[in-house]
Amino acid sequence: MGVSYFFSAILGLIRDRLLASRFGAGEALDVYFAAFRIPDFVYGILIMGGLSAVFLPVLTEYFRKSEEQGWQLINVVLNSFLVLLIVFCGILAVLTPWLIDFAAPGFTQEQKELAVPLTRLMFLSPILFGLSSIFSGVLHYFNRFLAFSTAPILYNLGIILGIIFFVPAFGVMGLAFGVILGAFSHLAIQIPSAATSGFRYSFTVNFEYPGLLKIFKFMAWRALGASVYHINLIVVTAIASTLTLGSITVLNFSSNISQFATAIIGVSFATAAFPTLSRAFANGGREEFLKNFSSTFKHILFWAVPSSVVIFLFRNQIVKTILGAGLFGALEMKLTSAALGLFCFGIFAFALIPLLLRAFFALHDVKTPTIIGLTYMVLTVASSFFFVWLLGFANAFQRFLAQALNLQNIGNIQVIGLPLAVSLSGIIYFSLLLLFLRKKLQL
Repeated sequence: MGVSYFFSAILGLIRDRLLASRFGAGEALDVYFAAFRIPDFVYGILIMGGLSAVFLPVLTEYFRKSEEQGWQLINVVLNSFLVLLIVFCGILAVLTPWLIDFAAPGFTQEQKELAVPLTRLMFLSPILFGLSSIFSGVLHYFNRFLAFSTAPILYNLGIILGIIFFVPAFGVMGLAFGVILGAFSHLAIQIPSAATSGFRYSFTVNFEYPGLLKIFKFMAWRALGASVYHINLIVVTAIASTLTLGSITVLNFSSNISQFATAIIGVSFATAAFPTLSRAFANGGREEFLKNFSSTFKHILFWAVPSSVVIFLFRNQIVKTILGAGLFGALEMKLTSAALGLFCFGIFAFALIPLLLRAFFALHDVKTPTIIGLTYMVLTVASSFFFVWLLGFANAFQRFLAQALNLQNIGNIQVIGLPLAVSLSGIIYFSLLLLFLRKKLQL
């Protein structure tokens, strides 16, 4: 898992370098990143945060009853979610102009007109990812991680191919074609492995199926909890759209580089541990649960802390190496480097949060992390507005950050208030999750 996430993250950095060199930190990329946020919101709350989080524990329960019931559940969920996602994304595609007004209030009319078709096209990706996540759950249950681990690599390859081949022909719309190609590849690579595990497709749609209703019940809370993170992203992007041109791009590039560590370390360990934690709880093995959780927690912490220190110390060199090409200039690199430095303070927290969330899900508790997540959302939004406002005029705090991050010669540094807010809120989010998990486990 770690190796696959490493290669996927490397491809993600190559993708960002190609984007930076071809478009620079300007209007086109600001529009692309803003347009990407809305389909990504659907993916985040319904699929990654909702279905992916609750499907495996329910699937484990059904396979314990009988293999036939397990495969039946898979087909019911697969077909039902295909119908629901097509309807839901179709409605959102109609509402896209109003969604863009909300997600990027600082955009000009020209930017909005470009963002609308981009967003509509990329609404195909949540549908493909929804199907893919179901096959991912099947592969997780059978501990077959190779195809699942390869899927993110193919996703980034699809976007890279879009930049190289589609952008010259279709302009910024080519980026959306690359996203769709990557999402389709993410799905296609997992189907053969699911088939060799015993999956056989049958067209079964039953919205009253008990297992599906149980998934919906868990998803209602989990989708609300997952929406917190993505609402934060949309709000932060909306704030960035009101700042200087290129702020959205600077924010996204710095965030992507910081997520290099959280994906390789945090997500890979948490994803691999999730099936074991789910089985331990289903079988009543409290000691086994604690042993696996504690071991995974320590491994993530062991790698996350030194990684964040290294990234912080060499942030200038990292940004220059990855993004210092083509139209991406010195000013943008300075701001991206400063934003990356502030993101580094929250890397350890964001690396451990996926494990803490999956521990709650394995315990069939989606309410507690959801309530904590709502607190996190309020903190992030409030602190984002506060720090952007505080950095908007000369004061001691602004001078301190400008000097500490080598931004003295840059007039407007408001954008770095956003990664500062995200990191501080993330540390509080992590602390609350850990505190309440310890209480639930009576530690």
